[in-house]
Amino acid sequence: MKDVMGIINIVEAEGLLKGITFFRPVASVPFGGRYRVIDFVLSSMVNSGMHNVGVFTRNKYRSVMNHLRSGKEWDLDRKRDGLFVFPPEDINATINSLKGDLQNIHINLNYIHRSSQRYVLITGGNIICNIDYRKAFQHHLETKADITVICKEPDDSIREYSQYTMLETREDGRVIDMKVSPDKLATGKVSLDMYIVEKSFLLEVMDACVSRGYYDLVRDGFIRNIGMLNMQSYDYQGYWAKIYSINSYYRYSMDLLRPEISHQLFFKPGLIYTKVKDEAPVKYSGNANVINSIVANGCIIDGTVENSILFRGVKIRKGAHVKDSILMQKTEIGENACVENLITDKMVTITSGNRLIGVKNYPMVIDLETVI
Repeated sequence: MKDVMGIINIVEAEGLLKGITFFRPVASVPFGGRYRVIDFVLSSMVNSGMHNVGVFTRNKYRSVMNHLRSGKEWDLDRKRDGLFVFPPEDINATINSLKGDLQNIHINLNYIHRSSQRYVLITGGNIICNIDYRKAFQHHLETKADITVICKEPDDSIREYSQYTMLETREDGRVIDMKVSPDKLATGKVSLDMYIVEKSFLLEVMDACVSRGYYDLVRDGFIRNIGMLNMQSYDYQGYWAKIYSINSYYRYSMDLLRPEISHQLFFKPGLIYTKVKDEAPVKYSGNANVINSIVANGCIIDGTVENSILFRGVKIRKGAHVKDSILMQKTEIGENACVENLITDKMVTITSGNRLIGVKNYPMVIDLETVI
């Protein structure tokens, strides 16, 4: 896929993720003990042979730039092509001031023009998956499609249909209708917010939309012209998740505690890469009791951890009990404290003897550097 450039367009609304997106976009939210959400689509692109990836940011971009840096961990620190992170044109811009995702792409039009690749893969920045894009690209070429929409059959993980785009397809895979954020339970397939198009076609669609005051790629560029386009669907069979709310973040994070999902997500068809941080191995004391949990390096465990995810440098003091929780980097749980159904941002301290109990369907969120 050397002839395909990747665009990760970070324009996701953050209203339902307040608490963990105050200082960062959804794309750089910590996930899985040591990763960020953006690591998954970026690693999938690299594993598929793509060498030119542009990351278009909108606000709170410093977190993304700090995480990705030169792209060395993804083998994208290259003399030709490589990783390009673009801050917004207006540093005071917010997600609410964005007219649509096409505006973010149009601002960086010069980068697209100058890229040597013939095709473009566009994705969002809030997607968790490990996908081989080579198969989807081959399908795009074989069907001579104008647009290939990567999609899947809905399953139990798809609950709030208003957060998804639904497709209606013919038996031959051609897309004949699309519904963005349907209010009611919709039939058909779920779009994974991943689209393969020829670069010249994308530029043509973008010019036609922006020149008429339209700024939504799917609604204005695709759906308005769906009858005139050869829009094909490519069915993806693997694990896929979309982070759009605190509940979805908690639910999909807890999915990682199931071996069949974690093995599929982190090892097949390729590895997931992230920013390297060298820390000591986990230290387990004689009082440590860890059950079905993910514990990152640098942690010190002197209490009980059950069905939880601990990021780097977390400290669980003697007598503390952590259950069904997600504790981000350098969180500390004091002696004899008890937390359950909890999400903490970085450097949170729960002092000795405190009890914080959330609800599974509505976990409690503790903001960055809070002391309780």
